[in-house]
Amino acid sequence: MTVIDSTQAKAVFAVIDAYDHPHGGRILRLRLRRGEAPAIKELKSGTLVAGIGDGPETSIMVDGFALFGGRVSDARLARTGRVDVHVRDEAARDVVAGWSLRLPS
Repeated sequence: MTVIDSTQAKAVFAVIDAYDHPHGGRILRLRLRRGEAPAIKELKSGTLVAGIGDGPETSIMVDGFALFGGRVSDARLARTGRVDVHVRDEAARDVVAGWSLRLPS
């Protein structure tokens, strides 16, 4: 496991909700906390580093986006700072509200 300081991250998101997806994986509702809103292209099939406090961190790969909140776009992410991602990694089962996700530089 690699510890990535938030100063080395392009963007830091807070997990505001996390729940199981009915067809496998998890939906993570994210809110941008630090940095600039990344392009949706960077998030799609990108890797985020998940962790809480000074505890261990793990890498999670974004599989796609939840569309129930509307169409995902760069403008919407920049305006609202929120995005719902779908992840299938086994490590994502442990992610709950309160965790941080970092997009490495």
